[in-house]
Amino acid sequence: MNHVIIGTAGHVDHGKTLLIKALTGIETDRLQEEKKRGITIELGFAHLDWPDGTQAGIVDVPGHEKFIKNMLAGAGGIDLAMLIVAADDGFMPQTLEHLDILTLLGIKDGCLVITKSDVVDPEWLEMMQEEIVERLEGTFLEGKPVYAVSAYTGQGIPELKEALHGMVQRAAIKNMRVPFRLPVDRVFSVDGFGTVVTGTLIEGSMHEGDLAELIPGGAETRIRNLQVHGKDVDTAYAGQRVAVNLAGLKKTDIKRGDAVAKPGSVRTSRMLDVRLQNLRGSKRIIQNDSQVHLYHTSQVQLAKVVLLDRDALNPGESCYAQLRLAEPISTKAGDRFVIRFYSPLETIGGGVILDDSPARHKRFQEPVLEALKIKESGSGGDRVIQVLTEFGTELPDVAKLAAKLRLDEEDVAKAVQELCARGRAVEPLEGRYASAAVMDRTWDACREILAGYHKVNPLHAGMKEAEVRQKCFKNLDQTTADALLRALRQEGKLRRVSERYALADFEIKFTKRQNNIKQKLLQTYKNAGLESPATDDVMAQFPQNEKTDAKQVLESLVTGGDLVMLTPQICWYKDVYAGVCDVVKKHFEDHETITLAELRDLTNSSRKYTLAVLEYYDKNRITKKDGDFRYLVGFRE
Repeated sequence: MNHVIIGTAGHVDHGKTLLIKALTGIETDRLQEEKKRGITIELGFAHLDWPDGTQAGIVDVPGHEKFIKNMLAGAGGIDLAMLIVAADDGFMPQTLEHLDILTLLGIKDGCLVITKSDVVDPEWLEMMQEEIVERLEGTFLEGKPVYAVSAYTGQGIPELKEALHGMVQRAAIKNMRVPFRLPVDRVFSVDGFGTVVTGTLIEGSMHEGDLAELIPGGAETRIRNLQVHGKDVDTAYAGQRVAVNLAGLKKTDIKRGDAVAKPGSVRTSRMLDVRLQNLRGSKRIIQNDSQVHLYHTSQVQLAKVVLLDRDALNPGESCYAQLRLAEPISTKAGDRFVIRFYSPLETIGGGVILDDSPARHKRFQEPVLEALKIKESGSGGDRVIQVLTEFGTELPDVAKLAAKLRLDEEDVAKAVQELCARGRAVEPLEGRYASAAVMDRTWDACREILAGYHKVNPLHAGMKEAEVRQKCFKNLDQTTADALLRALRQEGKLRRVSERYALADFEIKFTKRQNNIKQKLLQTYKNAGLESPATDDVMAQFPQNEKTDAKQVLESLVTGGDLVMLTPQICWYKDVYAGVCDVVKKHFEDHETITLAELRDLTNSSRKYTLAVLEYYDKNRITKKDGDFRYLVGFRE
């Protein structure tokens, strides 16, 4: 599933917050001052859901000029924009500034929403629509749909919601292969949990338990807990609003403008090489050595602009430049940024970062400009990518790549790391790499095989992992195959359920009768505990016209992990099985072996069920039998 953030933008008091409440039912103003003054000061967040399971996050950013810094912090993660204009006011100064910022940040799709349509007459509304369409010419919203709505009466809200549904489904798929990065826009403490940060995950996927780095400071931490829209999750994906509980850090250790990232994946520098754009409607000429405010995600820094091929940048022009900062900043090549004039504060331009840690350049140097052209086109690592693709799923290390390319290992290692940072390559195993093209081919093969399996077995939770390895990675060793499957899981393309694999968006769909059978089966095994009835006896409970469904549902519950089938005639409820596993794990903390008699006494069970679970352990290589003794091999998580 693609995860999309919709952002509102527009002038103060044009109805952004009320519109979000009408769409989602969620009040995004959370500060008393906001409620008292009726304007959004801090960032507000909500989520929009549709009947087919599609969900999008919505960020409500401030409209008042004094709160433009907060608006920029929220705009960094936006995929689609709703530019809000009140019917009784029309375009205002902050409307234009927000539109410019969205353009500079590279947002490509969205719509125009005219709010308060109930307070004007039809002729005025028609005139306003024509004026707004004219004002959007030459912007990314030119030709995009315009919706007239009223948050008070509900007029136009269903149509807008359906239009947003279509835009969300068409939004570009995010690259989950880059290391995770979450710019922090809020920090707070929760009793019993510790420090929590929130932000929009702009790249990659975060997993509970991952090691992380706080940048630019470099403090090490661990992701203790993740929440998306108030619900605990094991994994968060780019495009989601995320709350992260960080281990070992105090609230005072973190501030807005920091970011949580995969260790070593983001560099810190006081210089940036950029393609700089002066806005077409700007009233300022950007002179060489100009002082500006640089806005990047939730960071704000003072910077000096060094123009590399001219002395002045006029409105509507762009050029290569180097930004020299007062304090270290953490960025990545390809990131977007905005600059505002030093004094008075007004948005004048922005652009894209080409090198996040360059050397100090002299101006008017042709080799420097040529190197920046190569970086802008993204062709610097093309030779490495070509060879990496030739190796396919072999997952070569740097030494193999360097030998094939006849290049220095250090240079190849640097190129590979830059390719991984851009998502053009991945590292499924430590120190071993695959190109994005290879991962795409791997995904296509897995998708085709699993889609066919789901079609034939619609009530199975997924295909057994051994079968997936055999069919998708016939000539690969298990370690490499598992690494590639793990990489696809981290990208959100696959799910692993009870040692089976399924497509991430696959769902078992029971009929009403099958769902009733499911509940009856679960209750039967839950109540039975260790002394579960034989499978044949359980099936005998169902009338003849339900027996086929009952067998299919039972098999579905086993494949999904709700039931554990020790033998064809003995099933346990998952929590019963987990309880026995906990007993076994505790026993092995102080003992090297376990016998049938010992486990029977520990669980207070009969020999029949104790033998069944031990043989199940042996079959699944959890234990190894040697005479009457069994040694622990290991439980799979």
